[in-house]
Amino acid sequence: VQLQAFGGGLVQAGGFLRLSCAVSGRALSRTAMGWFRQAPGKEREFAAAISWNGDSTHYSDSVKGRFTISRDNAKNTVYLQMNSVKPEDTAVYYCAGKIDVSSSSLYSKDRSYDYWGQGTQVTVSS
Repeated sequence: VQLQAFGGGLVQAGGFLRLSCAVSGRALSRTAMGWFRQAPGKEREFAAAISWNGDSTHYSDSVKGRFTISRDNAKNTVYLQMNSVKPEDTAVYYCAGKIDVSSSSLYSKDRSYDYWGQGTQVTVSS
């Protein structure tokens, strides 16, 4: 199973960006997905999670109301829409997947996930 995150870049504060995570090697069904981020000098932190059927989502307090996680199982892709970005959103963003889960399961701990993408850099200028 391979996860590839892309869509990062440089954006001005208040702007928007959409990250994508393409999954290959297995179907995206029965796979809960999450987005994490790691800023320079800081530990990796949870940003957003979505159940495998897309019915449930969960966000960290720092991104709630600004970011939206979604998925298209037919395209084997998960998205993170980032709106009203702030300089503190600057980080490397990673997508992660946990396989064989029940439909409503959500995971905010990085140790819960089985597979990780390589990360994509997001830089927000003030």
